[in-house]
Amino acid sequence: MTQEKSCGAVVWYRQEDGIRYLVEHMAQGHYSLCKGHVEGSETERETAAREILEETGLRVRFLDGFRETISYSPRPDCMKEVVFFLAEAGGAETTAQLSEVHEILWLSLDKALSVLTYEDDRRVLLAAAQKL
Repeated sequence: MTQEKSCGAVVWYRQEDGIRYLVEHMAQGHYSLCKGHVEGSETERETAAREILEETGLRVRFLDGFRETISYSPRPDCMKEVVFFLAEAGGAETTAQLSEVHEILWLSLDKALSVLTYEDDRRVLLAAAQKL
């Protein structure tokens, strides 16, 4: 069985009316947290930072003490582990990587939970919100 690993983060930004969470509307149609495949000898955080920058144009600051993982099978004979961190964006201005991301949304917790396609992403988002 093939093993894959991706890393990403629950990216958040504090606005005047509260915290907003970044949700990506992916080119494949689903709504997800930002993540991507590990390349070469990158560390988990290096992968997450690179993927966030590539997909959104954002530079982020990781908060210590948060690391959540999910595992699933994206296709037959493959298991994938995804590691999520918690990362604060320095601003809300984004640039979507159009080859992968159709739209970038900044949403309240309730709205983000209602939009995310997968239950595992909702579970990770809830855990991150509790940490904040």
